[in-house]
Amino acid sequence: MSRLKAIDICKKFPGVVALDNASLEVESGEVLALLGENGAGKSTISKIISGVYTADSGDIFIDNNKVQISSVVDAEKNGISIIHQEIMLIPEMKIFENIFLGREIKKKNGLANDKEMINKTKNFLEKFEFDISPNAKISKLSIAQQQMIEIIKAVSFNSNIIFMDEPTSSLTDKEVEYLFKIIMDLKEQNVSIIYISHKLEELFAISDRITVMRDGCAVGTVNTLETNKDELISMMVGRTLVNYYKRTFNDSESISKEKVLEVKNLYGKPYLKDINFSLYKGEILGFAGLVGAGRSELMKIIFGIDKKEKGEIYIDDNLVSINTVDDAIKYRIALLPENRKEEGLILENKVGYNITLCILNEFIKFIKVNKIKENSIISKYISRLSIKTSSSEQSVKYLSGGNQQKIVFAKWLATSPKVLILDEPTRGIDVGAKSEIYEIMDQLVSNGVSIILISSELPEVIGMSDRIAVMHDGVITGIIERNEFSQEKIMHLATS
Repeated sequence: MSRLKAIDICKKFPGVVALDNASLEVESGEVLALLGENGAGKSTISKIISGVYTADSGDIFIDNNKVQISSVVDAEKNGISIIHQEIMLIPEMKIFENIFLGREIKKKNGLANDKEMINKTKNFLEKFEFDISPNAKISKLSIAQQQMIEIIKAVSFNSNIIFMDEPTSSLTDKEVEYLFKIIMDLKEQNVSIIYISHKLEELFAISDRITVMRDGCAVGTVNTLETNKDELISMMVGRTLVNYYKRTFNDSESISKEKVLEVKNLYGKPYLKDINFSLYKGEILGFAGLVGAGRSELMKIIFGIDKKEKGEIYIDDNLVSINTVDDAIKYRIALLPENRKEEGLILENKVGYNITLCILNEFIKFIKVNKIKENSIISKYISRLSIKTSSSEQSVKYLSGGNQQKIVFAKWLATSPKVLILDEPTRGIDVGAKSEIYEIMDQLVSNGVSIILISSELPEVIGMSDRIAVMHDGVITGIIERNEFSQEKIMHLATS
């Protein structure tokens, strides 16, 4: 039986057609995967059906009855909830307060019944095997933990239809297993799940059918057991991707031994201990490890966001002092952060403004802006990174996640970095955009830029790196040469 049917949904944003007569249908108790490149319309159609956006035209049916969804409240009344790709929790509120926000349980006297809400939240947390207090503040949680709370909140609505937009982007393998268990339990209760992800292995593991979107349209739906990765990628991009990881590897003897960055005996809070490594000119040094290993914390020290306790950092064999981000930029170090929306972009501002944010001094003189030079730089990076935008004047918040990530990339490339630190650069990015970013990385190292790549996707680290440093519990447990790469060896070092 059809639980949800959306027919000929259209939606335009300023200068961009987000949905062009897009349709999808999900059965009762089915997991329907939604797949497509960034900007294909996946998040937009999910936000329309869940009441975040209003469609320009089109019809929505629940259990074969036409419904009008103009708000989140309308969606909730129709049994629809959504787990957003972006964290939507209130940082200074507690877990139980976030879960029951807007639907607080009240006592007879009208006051909030905190005790009952805490107990219910505790039950939800235990169901997910999530060992944390319901009274913990959201601001004290990691991104992965916040993502788990988002999932628990959506499940707590007892909805019949749940949209999950990139729900595992910040989760460990163990947490993903818990999520899949919950999804299977929900299926048995005839709950319908629309699951949006770029991770094809997840779709094959959890979905019944897969609807592929491209350029705002649904181009086809296939049974998961009857398709394969190559077919799905071809449907997504309208072409066949060859040589997915676009690296030009030289033999080890021809790789430069010119050190551009060296870290010696570095210690840092909360648990970084005796970190030692070198980065050579024109190489990609991968950093692998499980969530919480300390990779991002290490890079924040190198980039001047956090202070080291002790240790030394050398640039071009010269001892340097990096205490601020300005210090790092002076030494031509750039960092693409893990959380692009909070740390990498000013969402309310324009595309062009975000791209040139770090190099404003290059074309501002005596308060006067050299607009010709500024626009030339902006146009260069919009073209170079194939950023899909109506113009450089468009607000960044209206762009897809992939195009937003490209803008963060452009912002730091505009600084002409010598050392480029990429922290989960392709998280939430579709396969087409990933391939483009890999190609850019390859071009950069060919031109002498040195890259540190942090990624939780082992095939990505293995496919793109010249060497891989593995971290566990704040320590580098090993550095592996390319001819010794294997997932088994990396995981052994990441857990020992």
